[in-house]
Amino acid sequence: MVTRWKLAKLLGLIFSFFLFTFSFASAQDYSKFLHTSSKHAALGCTSCHHRTDNSARPSFPGHKDCTGCHLTQFTTPNIPMCSICHSSVNGNDPPRKAFPDTFKESFNVKFDHAQHMTGGARPKNGCAGCHSSSLRRGAALSIPVGLNAHTGCYTCHTPNAQANGRDIASCGVCHAQKAYSRTSTVSVAYSVGFSHAQHSARQRLNCSDCHNYTAGLPQKRQVSSSRPQEHFATGNNTCATCHNGRRSFGGDLDFKDCRRCHTGSSFRSGT
Repeated sequence: MVTRWKLAKLLGLIFSFFLFTFSFASAQDYSKFLHTSSKHAALGCTSCHHRTDNSARPSFPGHKDCTGCHLTQFTTPNIPMCSICHSSVNGNDPPRKAFPDTFKESFNVKFDHAQHMTGGARPKNGCAGCHSSSLRRGAALSIPVGLNAHTGCYTCHTPNAQANGRDIASCGVCHAQKAYSRTSTVSVAYSVGFSHAQHSARQRLNCSDCHNYTAGLPQKRQVSSSRPQEHFATGNNTCATCHNGRRSFGGDLDFKDCRRCHTGSSFRSGT
C-alpha cells in the first residue's frame, strides 16, 4: 500500500512538472526574439552568431543553436517560433528571411580612436581609412554607420581574428545592449564656412594638424575639433595657426574682416 502511494505521488509530481513546463511555454511569446531576455543575455554572441566569411551582413543562427534550449518549442505544434527566421514554414526547406537592416533593440558601438591609431590597429590610410567620403558638399567627412560599416572594420576584424590572444572577431567586441546615438557630423566650424575639401593635401594638412584624440573619453569627445570662435587659442586647436596674418588673410591679423570666413546669412557682427 505504501509502495503504491509513493508511486502515485511520484507520477503526480512528474505530471505536474510537465504540466507546468507546458503552461509556462504556452505563456511565452515565441513569435519574436529578444536579445534582452535573461537567458539570451547570459549567452555569448558566438553561441548563436557564427562568422564563416567577411560578409558585412550577419546571418541567422542554425537550428542547432536554438534546439539546445528550445527543443520543446521546436517539437510543439502551433508555437510560432519558426516565423522569426522563416517567411514560410511549409516544405522541407522553408525560405529564410533576409537579415534586417534595422533593429527594434538598441546596440551601441564601442570604439576607441586612440587604440585604432597606434601599432598594427592603425588603418593603412589613417583617419581616411574610415572617414573617406565627403558630406555637405565637401564640408564634412562621413562616419561609418549601419551594417555596411562592417566592411571597413572587417579589414582587420576577420573571422577568428585575435589581438594579443584576445578575440576581436565576435559581435560583443564592439557592440553591447545599450542605447546608442550617432556622433553628429555637424560642427561649430561649419557655421563659419569651413570645408574639409579646402583643408587637405593641397594645403599640406593632415587630420592631426587640427584634431587630437584622447583615450578613454566618451564617444563624442574622443576627437577634438578646432573651435573657430577662439581665434587665438593655443596649440593646434585653433584656426589662427594658419590664418595668422601671414599665411592667410594678408595683414589682417586682428580678423577685422570677419566675412572672409563668416559667410552664413545668419552671421551678425557682435557689439
